[in-house]
Amino acid sequence: MFLALIVALLSGFPVAFCLGGVGVMFALLGILSGEIEPEFVTALPQRILGIMANFTLLAIPAFVFMGAMLERSGIAERLLESMGRLLGRLRGGLALAVVLVGSLLAATTGVVAATVTTMGLISLPAMLRAGYNRSLATGVIVASGTLGQIIPPSIVLVVLGDQLGISVGDLFIGALIPGLLMALVFAVYVLVISALQPELAPQLCQEAMGQTNSADLLKAMLPPLALILIVLGSIFVGIATPTEAGVIGAVGAMLLAAIHGGFSRSTLSEVCEKTMRTTSMVMAILLGSTAFSLVFRGVGGDQLIADVLLNLPGGRVGFLLFSMLIIFLLGFFIDFFEIAFIAVPLLLPAARQLLGPDALIWFGILIGANLQTSFLTPPFGFALFYLRGVAPKDIQTRDIYRGALPFIGLQVAVLALIIAFPGIVNWLPSLAAAIPPGA
Repeated sequence: MFLALIVALLSGFPVAFCLGGVGVMFALLGILSGEIEPEFVTALPQRILGIMANFTLLAIPAFVFMGAMLERSGIAERLLESMGRLLGRLRGGLALAVVLVGSLLAATTGVVAATVTTMGLISLPAMLRAGYNRSLATGVIVASGTLGQIIPPSIVLVVLGDQLGISVGDLFIGALIPGLLMALVFAVYVLVISALQPELAPQLCQEAMGQTNSADLLKAMLPPLALILIVLGSIFVGIATPTEAGVIGAVGAMLLAAIHGGFSRSTLSEVCEKTMRTTSMVMAILLGSTAFSLVFRGVGGDQLIADVLLNLPGGRVGFLLFSMLIIFLLGFFIDFFEIAFIAVPLLLPAARQLLGPDALIWFGILIGANLQTSFLTPPFGFALFYLRGVAPKDIQTRDIYRGALPFIGLQVAVLALIIAFPGIVNWLPSLAAAIPPGA
Protein backbone atom coordinates (compact mmCIF):
# COMPACT_ATOMS: atom_id res chain seq x y z
CA MET A 1 0.00 0.00 0.00
CA PHE A 2 2.83 2.37 0.84
CA LEU A 3 4.70 1.50 -2.37
CA ALA A 4 1.54 2.18 -4.38
CA LEU A 5 1.26 5.60 -2.70
CA ILE A 6 4.88 6.44 -3.57
CA VAL A 7 4.35 5.46 -7.21
CA ALA A 8 1.16 7.57 -7.34
CA LEU A 9 2.95 10.60 -5.81
CA LEU A 10 5.85 10.31 -8.27
CA SER A 11 3.38 10.25 -11.15
CA GLY A 12 2.60 13.91 -10.50
CA PHE A 13 -1.07 13.31 -9.75
CA PRO A 14 -2.55 15.63 -7.01
CA VAL A 15 -1.55 14.40 -3.57
CA ALA A 16 -5.07 14.43 -2.09
CA PHE A 17 -6.39 12.17 -4.85
CA CYS A 18 -3.35 9.89 -4.62
CA LEU A 19 -4.04 9.34 -0.92
CA GLY A 20 -7.78 8.85 -1.30
CA GLY A 21 -7.49 6.77 -4.48
CA VAL A 22 -4.93 4.38 -3.04
CA GLY A 23 -7.05 4.06 0.11
CA VAL A 24 -10.22 3.20 -1.84
CA MET A 25 -8.38 0.80 -4.15
CA PHE A 26 -6.86 -1.18 -1.29
CA ALA A 27 -10.12 -1.08 0.64
CA LEU A 28 -11.76 -2.90 -2.28
CA LEU A 29 -8.86 -5.37 -2.48
CA GLY A 30 -9.05 -5.91 1.29
CA ILE A 31 -12.80 -6.59 1.19
CA LEU A 32 -12.45 -9.00 -1.75
CA SER A 33 -9.61 -10.88 -0.03
CA GLY A 34 -11.36 -10.96 3.32
CA GLU A 35 -8.67 -8.89 5.08
CA ILE A 36 -11.15 -6.08 5.80
CA GLU A 37 -14.75 -6.36 6.90
CA PRO A 38 -17.11 -4.22 4.77
CA GLU A 39 -18.46 -2.59 7.94
CA PHE A 40 -14.97 -1.27 8.71
CA VAL A 41 -15.07 1.11 5.72
CA THR A 42 -18.35 2.62 6.90
CA ALA A 43 -16.36 4.39 9.63
CA LEU A 44 -14.94 6.76 7.02
CA PRO A 45 -17.93 9.16 6.86
CA GLN A 46 -17.85 9.54 10.65
CA ARG A 47 -14.12 10.25 10.53
CA ILE A 48 -14.70 12.94 7.87
CA LEU A 49 -17.51 14.54 9.89
CA GLY A 50 -15.20 14.57 12.91
CA ILE A 51 -12.54 16.42 10.90
CA MET A 52 -15.03 19.01 9.65
CA ALA A 53 -16.19 19.64 13.22
CA ASN A 54 -12.62 20.16 14.49
CA PHE A 55 -12.52 23.71 15.88
CA THR A 56 -8.70 23.80 15.95
CA LEU A 57 -8.41 23.46 12.17
CA LEU A 58 -10.44 26.64 11.76
CA ALA A 59 -7.25 28.50 12.72
CA ILE A 60 -5.72 27.61 9.34
CA PRO A 61 -7.87 29.89 7.12
CA ALA A 62 -7.69 32.64 9.77
CA PHE A 63 -3.88 32.72 9.86
CA VAL A 64 -3.58 32.33 6.08
CA PHE A 65 -5.95 35.28 5.63
CA MET A 66 -3.97 37.41 8.10
CA GLY A 67 -0.67 36.76 6.34
CA ALA A 68 -2.07 37.25 2.85
CA MET A 69 -3.69 40.57 3.82
CA LEU A 70 -0.47 41.92 5.35
CA GLU A 71 1.48 40.83 2.30
CA ARG A 72 -1.01 42.18 -0.25
CA SER A 73 -1.54 45.52 1.50
CA GLY A 74 2.16 46.48 1.30
CA ILE A 75 2.79 46.56 5.07
CA ALA A 76 5.54 43.94 4.78
CA GLU A 77 7.22 45.86 1.95
CA ARG A 78 7.30 49.12 3.91
CA LEU A 79 8.70 47.33 6.95
CA LEU A 80 11.53 45.76 4.94
CA GLU A 81 12.47 49.03 3.22
CA SER A 82 12.48 51.05 6.46
CA MET A 83 14.51 48.46 8.34
CA GLY A 84 17.02 48.24 5.48
CA ARG A 85 17.59 52.01 5.44
CA LEU A 86 17.99 52.10 9.22
CA LEU A 87 20.49 49.22 9.46
CA GLY A 88 22.34 50.15 6.27
CA ARG A 89 24.92 52.00 8.35
CA LEU A 90 26.16 48.65 9.67
CA ARG A 91 28.32 46.35 7.58
CA GLY A 92 25.97 43.56 6.62
CA GLY A 93 23.06 45.73 7.71
CA LEU A 94 20.83 44.86 4.75
CA ALA A 95 21.26 41.13 5.42
CA LEU A 96 20.59 41.73 9.12
CA ALA A 97 17.41 43.62 8.17
CA VAL A 98 16.29 40.60 6.13
CA VAL A 99 16.73 38.32 9.17
CA LEU A 100 14.81 40.66 11.48
CA VAL A 101 12.01 41.31 9.01
CA GLY A 102 11.92 37.60 8.10
CA SER A 103 11.27 36.84 11.77
CA LEU A 104 8.44 39.38 11.89
CA LEU A 105 6.92 38.10 8.66
CA ALA A 106 7.18 34.55 9.98
CA ALA A 107 5.14 35.64 13.00
CA THR A 108 2.51 37.28 10.79
CA THR A 109 2.25 35.12 7.67
CA GLY A 110 3.34 31.70 8.97
CA VAL A 111 3.76 30.62 5.33
CA VAL A 112 7.25 29.94 3.92
CA ALA A 113 6.31 30.60 0.30
CA ALA A 114 4.83 34.02 1.07
CA THR A 115 7.81 35.15 3.18
CA VAL A 116 10.52 33.96 0.77
CA THR A 117 8.71 35.42 -2.25
CA THR A 118 8.09 38.78 -0.59
CA MET A 119 11.69 39.22 0.56
CA GLY A 120 13.08 37.89 -2.72
CA LEU A 121 11.15 40.49 -4.71
CA ILE A 122 11.97 43.42 -2.40
CA SER A 123 15.33 42.85 -0.71
CA LEU A 124 17.32 40.77 -3.20
CA PRO A 125 17.55 43.54 -5.85
CA ALA A 126 18.56 46.04 -3.12
CA MET A 127 21.36 43.80 -1.83
CA LEU A 128 22.64 43.10 -5.33
CA ARG A 129 22.70 46.84 -6.14
CA ALA A 130 24.67 47.39 -2.92
CA GLY A 131 27.33 44.91 -4.05
CA TYR A 132 26.46 42.02 -1.72
CA ASN A 133 27.81 38.59 -2.54
CA ARG A 134 25.12 36.65 -4.39
CA SER A 135 25.38 33.56 -2.23
CA LEU A 136 25.14 35.53 1.01
CA ALA A 137 22.19 37.56 -0.29
CA THR A 138 20.21 34.54 -1.48
CA GLY A 139 21.17 32.38 1.51
CA VAL A 140 19.95 34.87 4.10
CA ILE A 141 16.63 35.28 2.25
CA VAL A 142 15.79 31.57 2.00
CA ALA A 143 16.95 30.91 5.58
CA SER A 144 14.95 33.79 7.06
CA GLY A 145 11.94 32.79 4.99
CA THR A 146 11.84 29.32 6.53
CA LEU A 147 11.49 30.78 10.04
CA GLY A 148 7.75 30.69 9.37
CA GLN A 149 7.93 26.93 10.00
CA ILE A 150 8.66 27.32 13.69
CA ILE A 151 8.00 30.89 14.87
CA PRO A 152 4.39 31.09 16.12
CA PRO A 153 1.69 31.58 15.05
CA SER A 154 2.59 29.02 12.40
CA ILE A 155 0.22 26.96 10.29
CA VAL A 156 2.78 24.16 10.61
CA LEU A 157 2.33 24.14 14.38
CA VAL A 158 -1.47 24.26 14.08
CA VAL A 159 -1.48 21.11 11.94
CA LEU A 160 1.13 19.40 14.12
CA GLY A 161 -0.89 20.12 17.25
CA ASP A 162 -3.95 18.56 15.65
CA GLN A 163 -2.12 15.46 14.42
CA LEU A 164 -0.23 14.90 17.70
CA GLY A 165 -3.36 15.45 19.78
CA ILE A 166 -1.81 18.23 21.90
CA SER A 167 -2.73 21.83 22.61
CA VAL A 168 -1.81 24.21 19.78
CA GLY A 169 -1.42 26.98 22.36
CA ASP A 170 1.16 24.93 24.28
CA LEU A 171 2.94 24.20 21.01
CA PHE A 172 3.05 27.94 20.22
CA ILE A 173 4.51 28.70 23.66
CA GLY A 174 7.08 25.91 23.34
CA ALA A 175 8.18 27.10 19.89
CA LEU A 176 8.81 30.69 20.96
CA ILE A 177 12.34 30.27 22.39
CA PRO A 178 13.56 27.84 19.64
CA GLY A 179 12.23 30.19 16.94
CA LEU A 180 13.87 33.27 18.45
CA LEU A 181 17.07 31.27 19.02
CA MET A 182 17.12 30.31 15.34
CA ALA A 183 16.68 33.96 14.28
CA LEU A 184 19.38 35.08 16.74
CA VAL A 185 21.87 32.53 15.38
CA PHE A 186 21.21 33.76 11.82
CA ALA A 187 21.71 37.40 12.88
CA VAL A 188 24.97 36.65 14.68
CA TYR A 189 26.26 34.71 11.67
CA VAL A 190 25.50 37.64 9.34
CA LEU A 191 27.37 40.10 11.58
CA VAL A 192 30.35 37.77 12.06
CA ILE A 193 30.78 36.83 8.39
CA SER A 194 30.40 40.47 7.36
CA ALA A 195 33.15 41.48 9.79
CA LEU A 196 35.50 38.64 8.80
CA GLN A 197 34.94 39.02 5.04
CA PRO A 198 33.97 42.65 4.39
CA GLU A 199 33.90 42.13 0.63
CA LEU A 200 30.82 39.94 0.99
CA ALA A 201 28.70 42.77 2.44
CA PRO A 202 29.91 46.28 1.48
CA GLN A 203 28.94 49.17 3.74
CA LEU A 204 26.40 51.46 2.12
CA CYS A 205 27.03 55.14 1.55
CA GLN A 206 24.61 57.74 2.92
CA GLU A 207 23.15 58.44 -0.52
CA ALA A 208 22.34 54.77 -1.09
CA MET A 209 20.60 54.47 2.27
CA GLY A 210 18.32 57.45 1.82
CA GLN A 211 16.69 59.24 4.71
CA THR A 212 14.94 57.28 7.43
CA ASN A 213 13.89 58.90 10.66
CA SER A 214 12.60 57.31 13.82
CA ALA A 215 9.01 58.26 13.05
CA ASP A 216 9.09 56.43 9.70
CA LEU A 217 10.57 53.32 11.31
CA LEU A 218 8.04 53.32 14.14
CA LYS A 219 5.21 53.82 11.66
CA ALA A 220 6.42 50.77 9.70
CA MET A 221 7.24 48.54 12.69
CA LEU A 222 4.60 49.23 15.33
CA PRO A 223 1.49 48.02 13.44
CA PRO A 224 2.72 44.48 12.64
CA LEU A 225 4.43 44.22 16.04
CA ALA A 226 1.23 45.24 17.80
CA LEU A 227 -0.75 42.69 15.81
CA ILE A 228 1.74 39.92 16.67
CA LEU A 229 1.64 40.82 20.37
CA ILE A 230 -2.16 40.87 20.40
CA VAL A 231 -2.46 37.51 18.62
CA LEU A 232 0.24 35.68 20.59
CA GLY A 233 -0.48 37.48 23.85
CA SER A 234 -4.15 36.50 23.77
CA ILE A 235 -3.09 32.85 23.39
CA PHE A 236 -0.32 32.91 25.99
CA VAL A 237 -2.40 34.52 28.75
CA GLY A 238 -5.36 32.25 28.02
CA ILE A 239 -7.80 34.91 26.82
CA ALA A 240 -8.32 33.25 23.42
CA THR A 241 -7.81 29.89 21.78
CA PRO A 242 -5.48 29.75 18.73
CA THR A 243 -8.55 29.71 16.48
CA GLU A 244 -10.04 32.78 18.15
CA ALA A 245 -6.66 34.53 18.08
CA GLY A 246 -6.40 33.78 14.36
CA VAL A 247 -9.73 35.52 13.77
CA ILE A 248 -8.50 38.49 15.83
CA GLY A 249 -5.39 38.59 13.63
CA ALA A 250 -7.44 38.44 10.43
CA VAL A 251 -9.64 41.36 11.53
CA GLY A 252 -6.57 43.28 12.74
CA ALA A 253 -4.82 42.75 9.39
CA MET A 254 -7.82 44.26 7.59
CA LEU A 255 -7.80 47.27 9.92
CA LEU A 256 -4.06 47.83 9.39
CA ALA A 257 -4.48 47.54 5.64
CA ALA A 258 -7.30 50.11 5.75
CA ILE A 259 -5.25 52.51 7.90
CA HIS A 260 -2.31 52.30 5.47
CA GLY A 261 -4.50 52.70 2.38
CA GLY A 262 -3.97 49.13 1.16
CA PHE A 263 -7.50 47.84 1.65
CA SER A 264 -9.92 47.65 -1.27
CA ARG A 265 -12.59 45.40 -2.70
CA SER A 266 -10.11 43.88 -5.16
CA THR A 267 -7.54 43.30 -2.41
CA LEU A 268 -10.13 41.58 -0.22
CA SER A 269 -11.22 39.43 -3.17
CA GLU A 270 -7.62 38.34 -3.93
CA VAL A 271 -6.87 37.59 -0.28
CA CYS A 272 -10.10 35.58 0.11
CA GLU A 273 -9.32 33.58 -3.03
CA LYS A 274 -5.78 32.82 -1.84
CA THR A 275 -7.13 31.78 1.56
CA MET A 276 -9.76 29.56 -0.03
CA ARG A 277 -7.21 27.86 -2.30
CA THR A 278 -4.76 27.16 0.53
CA THR A 279 -7.45 25.96 2.94
CA SER A 280 -9.11 23.77 0.30
CA MET A 281 -5.74 22.19 -0.52
CA VAL A 282 -5.04 21.41 3.13
CA MET A 283 -8.50 19.98 3.78
CA ALA A 284 -8.46 17.88 0.60
CA ILE A 285 -5.12 16.36 1.64
CA LEU A 286 -6.47 15.76 5.15
CA LEU A 287 -9.57 13.95 3.84
CA GLY A 288 -7.47 11.85 1.44
CA SER A 289 -5.01 10.96 4.19
CA THR A 290 -7.92 10.00 6.47
CA ALA A 291 -9.15 7.47 3.90
CA PHE A 292 -5.60 6.16 3.43
CA SER A 293 -4.84 5.85 7.16
CA LEU A 294 -8.16 4.14 7.91
CA VAL A 295 -7.53 1.40 5.34
CA PHE A 296 -3.83 1.23 6.29
CA ARG A 297 -4.92 0.56 9.87
CA GLY A 298 -7.49 -1.98 8.67
CA VAL A 299 -4.82 -4.14 7.01
CA GLY A 300 -2.54 -3.90 10.07
CA GLY A 301 -0.06 -1.39 8.64
CA ASP A 302 -0.04 0.89 11.70
CA GLN A 303 0.76 -2.01 14.02
CA LEU A 304 3.56 -3.17 11.73
CA ILE A 305 5.11 0.33 11.69
CA ALA A 306 4.77 0.65 15.47
CA ASP A 307 6.47 -2.72 16.03
CA VAL A 308 9.37 -1.71 13.79
CA LEU A 309 9.82 1.65 15.52
CA LEU A 310 9.59 0.18 19.02
CA ASN A 311 12.23 -2.46 18.24
CA LEU A 312 14.82 -0.15 16.69
CA PRO A 313 18.29 -0.47 18.22
CA GLY A 314 19.02 2.27 20.71
CA GLY A 315 15.49 2.59 22.08
CA ARG A 316 14.52 6.25 22.56
CA VAL A 317 17.68 7.58 20.87
CA GLY A 318 17.31 5.20 17.93
CA PHE A 319 13.68 6.21 17.46
CA LEU A 320 14.57 9.91 17.51
CA LEU A 321 17.37 9.50 14.98
CA PHE A 322 15.25 7.34 12.68
CA SER A 323 12.15 9.56 12.83
CA MET A 324 14.15 12.76 12.29
CA LEU A 325 15.96 11.19 9.32
CA ILE A 326 12.70 10.02 7.74
CA ILE A 327 11.04 13.44 8.14
CA PHE A 328 14.15 15.19 6.81
CA LEU A 329 14.21 12.98 3.71
CA LEU A 330 10.47 13.33 3.11
CA GLY A 331 10.90 17.10 3.28
CA PHE A 332 12.92 16.90 0.04
CA PHE A 333 10.04 15.56 -1.99
CA ILE A 334 6.66 16.41 -0.47
CA ASP A 335 5.17 19.42 1.27
CA PHE A 336 4.74 19.71 5.02
CA PHE A 337 1.01 19.00 4.97
CA GLU A 338 1.52 15.60 3.34
CA ILE A 339 4.23 14.77 5.88
CA ALA A 340 2.02 15.82 8.79
CA PHE A 341 -0.98 13.84 7.59
CA ILE A 342 0.91 10.70 6.50
CA ALA A 343 4.13 10.29 8.53
CA VAL A 344 3.28 11.91 11.87
CA PRO A 345 0.31 9.61 12.69
CA LEU A 346 2.53 6.60 11.98
CA LEU A 347 5.22 7.90 14.35
CA LEU A 348 2.80 8.96 17.09
CA PRO A 349 2.14 5.57 18.83
CA ALA A 350 5.86 4.85 19.18
CA ALA A 351 6.53 8.44 20.29
CA ARG A 352 3.92 8.15 23.04
CA GLN A 353 5.42 4.90 24.31
CA LEU A 354 9.13 5.74 24.00
CA LEU A 355 9.11 9.48 24.76
CA GLY A 356 6.02 9.70 26.94
CA PRO A 357 2.90 11.88 26.50
CA ASP A 358 4.59 14.80 28.27
CA ALA A 359 7.32 14.94 25.60
CA LEU A 360 5.00 15.36 22.61
CA ILE A 361 5.34 19.17 22.60
CA TRP A 362 9.11 18.77 22.43
CA PHE A 363 8.74 16.13 19.71
CA GLY A 364 6.46 18.44 17.71
CA ILE A 365 8.99 21.29 17.86
CA LEU A 366 11.71 18.88 16.73
CA ILE A 367 9.60 17.96 13.69
CA GLY A 368 9.01 21.64 12.86
CA ALA A 369 12.71 22.53 13.16
CA ASN A 370 13.68 19.46 11.15
CA LEU A 371 11.29 20.36 8.34
CA GLN A 372 12.69 23.89 8.36
CA THR A 373 16.11 22.39 7.63
CA SER A 374 14.82 20.14 4.85
CA PHE A 375 13.11 23.13 3.18
CA LEU A 376 16.59 24.63 2.76
CA THR A 377 18.61 21.60 1.70
CA PRO A 378 19.65 21.27 -1.99
CA PRO A 379 18.66 20.04 -4.45
CA PHE A 380 14.96 19.77 -3.60
CA GLY A 381 14.44 22.34 -0.80
CA PHE A 382 11.11 24.10 -1.38
CA ALA A 383 12.40 27.49 -0.17
CA LEU A 384 15.15 27.34 -2.80
CA PHE A 385 12.55 26.83 -5.52
CA TYR A 386 10.43 29.72 -4.24
CA LEU A 387 13.39 32.11 -4.45
CA ARG A 388 14.49 30.72 -7.82
CA GLY A 389 11.05 31.63 -9.15
CA VAL A 390 11.38 35.34 -8.31
CA ALA A 391 15.17 35.87 -8.49
CA PRO A 392 16.72 37.84 -11.39
CA LYS A 393 17.92 35.76 -14.33
CA ASP A 394 21.59 36.54 -13.62
CA ILE A 395 21.29 34.73 -10.26
CA GLN A 396 22.26 31.13 -10.91
CA THR A 397 20.80 28.16 -9.08
CA ARG A 398 24.21 27.20 -7.73
CA ASP A 399 24.46 30.66 -6.07
CA ILE A 400 21.26 29.91 -4.15
CA TYR A 401 22.41 26.41 -3.22
CA ARG A 402 25.82 27.65 -2.05
CA GLY A 403 24.24 30.42 -0.01
CA ALA A 404 21.91 28.02 1.80
CA LEU A 405 24.65 25.65 3.02
CA PRO A 406 25.97 27.72 6.01
CA PHE A 407 22.43 28.30 7.25
CA ILE A 408 21.68 24.57 7.01
CA GLY A 409 24.61 24.00 9.35
CA LEU A 410 23.29 26.63 11.75
CA GLN A 411 19.83 25.05 11.74
CA VAL A 412 21.26 21.60 12.40
CA ALA A 413 23.23 23.05 15.32
CA VAL A 414 20.08 24.57 16.83
CA LEU A 415 18.19 21.29 16.25
CA ALA A 416 20.98 19.45 18.12
CA LEU A 417 20.67 21.96 20.99
CA ILE A 418 16.91 21.34 21.20
CA ILE A 419 17.52 17.58 21.33
CA ALA A 420 20.29 17.89 23.93
CA PHE A 421 18.46 20.44 26.09
CA PRO A 422 14.67 19.81 26.03
CA GLY A 423 14.26 22.66 28.51
CA ILE A 424 14.63 25.08 25.59
CA VAL A 425 11.16 23.93 24.54
CA ASN A 426 9.62 22.82 27.83
CA TRP A 427 10.49 25.77 30.08
CA LEU A 428 7.84 28.23 28.89
CA PRO A 429 4.97 25.67 28.71
CA SER A 430 5.78 24.45 32.23
CA LEU A 431 5.88 28.07 33.43
CA ALA A 432 2.52 28.78 31.79
CA ALA A 433 1.03 25.61 33.31
CA ALA A 434 2.15 26.72 36.79
CA ILE A 435 0.16 29.98 36.57
CA PRO A 436 -3.24 29.51 38.24
CA PRO A 437 -6.28 30.06 35.96
CA GLY A 438 -7.48 33.66 36.08
CA ALA A 439 -4.24 34.89 37.67
